[in-house]
Amino acid sequence: MEELFERAPIPRAYFKLALPVVLSMVASMIYNLADTFFVSQTQNTNLVAGVALCTPLFSFLIAIGDIFGLGGSSLISRLLGEKAYATGSRVSSFCLYGAVGLGLVTTVGLLVFSRPILYLLGATTATYSYAAQFYRIMAVGAMPIIVSIVPGNLIRTEGFATQSMVGTMIGTVITIVLDPLLIFTMKLGAAGAALATVIGYTISALLLVYLTKRYCQVISVDFKLSRIDRQLIRQVLFIGIPGSITNLMQAFGTAVLNRYLVDYGATRVAAMGIVLKVYMIIMLVMVGFAFGAQPLIGYTFGAKNMKRFKKILHFDLLVEVGYALILAAVLMFFAPQIIGLFLHKAAVITAGTYMLRAFLLTTPFVGAILVYTTVFQSTGKASGAFIMSIARQGVVFYLLIVLGAHFLGYHGVIWAQPAADVVTCVMGWGLARLLFNRKKPA
Repeated sequence: MEELFERAPIPRAYFKLALPVVLSMVASMIYNLADTFFVSQTQNTNLVAGVALCTPLFSFLIAIGDIFGLGGSSLISRLLGEKAYATGSRVSSFCLYGAVGLGLVTTVGLLVFSRPILYLLGATTATYSYAAQFYRIMAVGAMPIIVSIVPGNLIRTEGFATQSMVGTMIGTVITIVLDPLLIFTMKLGAAGAALATVIGYTISALLLVYLTKRYCQVISVDFKLSRIDRQLIRQVLFIGIPGSITNLMQAFGTAVLNRYLVDYGATRVAAMGIVLKVYMIIMLVMVGFAFGAQPLIGYTFGAKNMKRFKKILHFDLLVEVGYALILAAVLMFFAPQIIGLFLHKAAVITAGTYMLRAFLLTTPFVGAILVYTTVFQSTGKASGAFIMSIARQGVVFYLLIVLGAHFLGYHGVIWAQPAADVVTCVMGWGLARLLFNRKKPA
């Protein structure tokens, strides 16, 4: 572990930690595309729209897992840099069992308030039954989805990124295989898509816990070690909650976007559902590099090796922005053909092409945003992490979509997110200069 984090050349350490995470994200991307493809093959616009309306629910469940997954991995990385191994073991156990408890509470809450939540997500008379089928199964499977996020993040803090990838990818492959069987062969439709997801994440959660027990020396699944003091809990939550809010804001942003698009018809809602999945092609890989670098950033910061720390940040920015520029250009060129793979209707292809190109235009700014956000999380800069978490798809996006819809109508709705990307990137740059130039930690 020390050889990789302290002495290995930065590019080698970076890619050894990041590439398995990127591959996991690619597998997740393939699943998202396959899931959208199989759902779209029903050629039922209301079914496609109903499943698309539940996209924020999945983001919400991932966000709950991030409280313990991101908060725990941030703190543990710094503890490993400080050589505080026993404390790291207790924190990891607390995070795992905290996720189990909160996951069960989440299931109860989602089921009790299912009807108002579905209408809040934008369900209409035409789409409600399809959205409800998907929603209820996802609610029942909330706990394993939430729990799977925790060991997948924590074992990477010891450098076991490949094991994390294996645990994640096996569950994803199973989900892809189950999708067509449950949707078409068993004729479960939207419910089949949700059931495949829940089964896949349950298998991932169990496998990741097994891999943690087998390989990790510090990260623990021992329930007896799960009690930690309030100061450590606060450190997990002060980073985990902003990390969670980032995903909650993704859910919020998607819900707001769908609500504004509902006024323009189910065709445009369905087109946006496809666009958001395709957009994840570029986003998930960027997130993979950002999350993959987190253990290296946190460990180096905890070890107080600031020269190496700054070099890692510069390399991280180079990878993120360079990748975004190249892949965004390719996807923008082939946008009509990509949208046409899912739904063959000319109106959906036209709307989807316009939406996708608008979103892709500012992806280099998103790459920089991811670097700023993960650096704030990894180094325990709670104020910076919180501000970034509520900005891009939260406060900044909401203000811009309200103004855009009022003054520019449909086009203002579409261009609100690209505008929010630019504004948030500038905010991240300013916060980084402020927080890392202070003499005292933020």
